[in-house]
Order: sequence, then C-alpha cells, then structure tokens
Amino acid sequence: MVLVNARHVKNVPGRKTDVVDCQWLQELHSVGLLRGSFRPTAAIAALRAYLRHRETLVQGAATHVQRMQKALVQMNLQLSIVISDITGVTGLRIVRDIIAGQTDPHALAQHRDRRCQASAAEITGALTGHYRPEHVFVLQQNLELFDAYQRQMAACDAAIEAHVHALAAQAPAPARPVPAPRTKKKPRDNEPRFEIRSPLHQLTGVDLTQIDALGPYSALRLLGEIGTDMSRWPTEKHFTSWLTLAPHNKISGGRLLSSKTQPSANRAAAIFRMAAMNLGRTETALGAFYRRLAYRVGKAKAITATARKLAILVYRTLKDGLHYQDPGAAAYDAQHRTRVLHRLRQRAANLGFSLLNRETGELLEDAVS
Repeated sequence: MVLVNARHVKNVPGRKTDVVDCQWLQELHSVGLLRGSFRPTAAIAALRAYLRHRETLVQGAATHVQRMQKALVQMNLQLSIVISDITGVTGLRIVRDIIAGQTDPHALAQHRDRRCQASAAEITGALTGHYRPEHVFVLQQNLELFDAYQRQMAACDAAIEAHVHALAAQAPAPARPVPAPRTKKKPRDNEPRFEIRSPLHQLTGVDLTQIDALGPYSALRLLGEIGTDMSRWPTEKHFTSWLTLAPHNKISGGRLLSSKTQPSANRAAAIFRMAAMNLGRTETALGAFYRRLAYRVGKAKAITATARKLAILVYRTLKDGLHYQDPGAAAYDAQHRTRVLHRLRQRAANLGFSLLNRETGELLEDAVS
C-alpha cells in the first residue's frame, strides 16, 4: 500500500465515477505507474503527530486571545495599545483582576510589571472605560478556555519531551559533542520550555541550530516532517523539488513557458519560508543573499530562493554531517562583487574592450586574474 498524490492522476479523461476511477488506479498500481509519496518512519510519524497537535493547540489559544482583546475593546479598554501582549505578566494580572470585579483603573494599573515599557499613567488611561457585565462574562469565558489550552499544551510538551528522549536513547552516540549555541535568546512564548538541542544532537549526530534562522523548536518541527534519513531523496535537488521550493519548469518546443513553483501545503516548506523571512534583518550571508534578491526580483521570490538555500543546508547537514559556519554579510558581498567583476571582464573581452580600475590605474584583467 502506498500513499499517492492525487494531482498525478487527476487529469486522466473518462474516469468520472468512483468505481471506474478505483479500477483505473488499481490498474496503474499493478503495473507500477503510481509513485508513492514520502512518509517517515513510525517513530518520526508519532513525533509529527504530537507536534502538529501542538500547533493546533497554539492556534486555538490564539483564537481565544483575540476574543479577549475584542471583549476589552467592546468595553472601551485599549489595553492592547499600551501592552504588546495581554497574555504577558502585566496583561494577565489586569485581566484576572477585571474578572474578579475590580473596575478602578488606578488599582488595575498597580499590576504593572517593572519590565513593562508603558507607564502607570498610560495604563490607567487605557483602562478607563465601561465594565459592562456581559462583556466581562465573555472575557471570563475566553480566559478560562485560554487557561485550559495552556494546560493541554503543557501536557503535550511533556509527551513530546518523553518521545524525543526515547528516540535519542535508541540512536548511536554522536561523534562530536554538542557545540555551543549560536545565540543565547530565550525561547518564545509559544515554544516548549524543555531542552531540545541536546536530544536532537544525539538523535541526528549534528546540530541544525547552527544554521542561521533555525532555532531548536524549528529544528524539532523540521525533523518531525522530514525525519533523519536523507537517503529517501537521492540528491538535494530531489529534496527541494519535494518541498516545492524548486522551479517547476514547463518547457514546450525548447521554450520555457513557466517556471513558477507548484502550490503546496508542505509544512516543512512553510518552516523554511518562515525562517527565510527572519533572515532579512540579520547581518549574515543568507541575509545578504535575501536582501539582494528582494531588491532585484521582489520579496516573494527572494523568500522562496532563500528557503531553498536553507533546505539545501539542512539536507547536507543531515546527510553529510556538514558543520555550517556563517561567513557573514561582508564576505558574501565581497564574493558577489568578485563574481560581478569577473562577468564584466568576460563581457568586455568579448566586445574587444578592457576594464580599467580608476583607483589604482591597473587593468581589471590583471587584478581579477
């Protein structure tokens, strides 16, 4: 039994009923014309189920946060303007006190945490409104549901941690010790709080978090989608094609009709794209690559191209044990300048000209060569 992409057989004419369609699929499968889709091993599939369920819990909790914000706005309480996250320390203290019956803005502003950037006067002004009981009731209901999601998320994190440690215990010991973390940033609010890098390093033998824009949780989600066995894809081109990050060339009569990437709901590709979006603000080689393409072809294509580069780095790391070290944005810009000068020199030579360095007075051919 294989899992087949329905897009590969949907254009066959004359198969308009379910019975005939099943018979046609059976005939194709019997002669080996159906190509099975990728499916990870049972252990990785279980990890993937845990992680996907956790994403559902995060989305459900976010829905109730939005409804809490709506209830506050309906009471003319603009708390979200002065506080970036109402589920933080200050926000939850204020919301719980409102549900307990406190309506004095000055008393509510006393819950301000010392790390909050807004002043007590600003919070007091934002909490001046009408506390109608029906809106307070809606706020209470959604806060209880949000707390329930947090409890379920904590239980899901415990199950994920136990499963990851069980997988790591079955893997052979890595050849290298776990390297120092690339950054010392704290986990985000919606990320698990347990240690992820050590068991992942023991499971794979490499550290994916050394690649720019890939944190421990992103690496864990990637492994839940693609697994650890890169032999399922013969080359990195097969891997990027499966991710739908490679151009889908349509050629007819020697002419390229289209090279757009295929539409896909691949979750691993979404992780790579999100990581590529975060690279645009970093002083790394991948960040410089993203900014150069974004200026030339637009941000959408730059995200896809940068995500493809990240996918290639992950493929080489898992398959060949690549130890990635970022050369930096300056090194990438210098390398790109060298390539541009080399192409200019070749083009000038083909036209019968020579390039002259205006600063040194030397011919560019001698300087480049």
